[in-house]
Amino acid sequence: MDQLLRVQNFTISSDGIAAGEDQSLERPFGHHIDPGKLFAWAGATAHWPNRTEPGGSRGLDDYFTRDFSHNIGAEIMGRNKFGPQRGPWDDHQWRGWWGDEPPFHTPVFVLTHHTRPSFTLSDTTFHFVDSDPATVLAQAREAAQGKDIRLGGGVSTVREFLDADLVDTLHVAVAPVKLGYGLRLWDSPDQLLDRFHLEVVPSPSGITHHLLWRK
Repeated sequence: MDQLLRVQNFTISSDGIAAGEDQSLERPFGHHIDPGKLFAWAGATAHWPNRTEPGGSRGLDDYFTRDFSHNIGAEIMGRNKFGPQRGPWDDHQWRGWWGDEPPFHTPVFVLTHHTRPSFTLSDTTFHFVDSDPATVLAQAREAAQGKDIRLGGGVSTVREFLDADLVDTLHVAVAPVKLGYGLRLWDSPDQLLDRFHLEVVPSPSGITHHLLWRK
């Protein structure tokens, strides 16, 4: 069976924006982005990985959070998803936003022009690679041992792999908020219809789930 490169639970605003500019330690999604407004749909579900209390919603939104790790053997992400630093690493103390128990549970390949030694936290090993998308995907496929690969973001990384025609499926959750400016995934999902089928599924939470798979 083919190993798919999958975008999952990737959340954007109704005007296509996934993140703001001027990312910082205090503002991981940029200075004018309130992640609570974008990701409230996922945080409300029973299977949200960071849930510390019982309960949470069931149904369509919960299906997507529950499916997040299903058959995933590796993740690819951009450096901006890993952390707010730019340029050469001043030190190696920064080990990601996630603390000692990252939610990935697989090898993670971080795209960066400034490599650093790999390290492991719990059951997640982070590798820092300076390669083109096809080469990184080949490395991730080998590490995934027959399972699929998740393309985690951020938006520039997703667009880079889309431009290289390497993405097999996308699940994009569109939140009912407008952000006005920032890093945009698309002006319209119709831009991808030359290569992908599209099914649009509204949720009672107000989120609209866009499911795209390669023709």
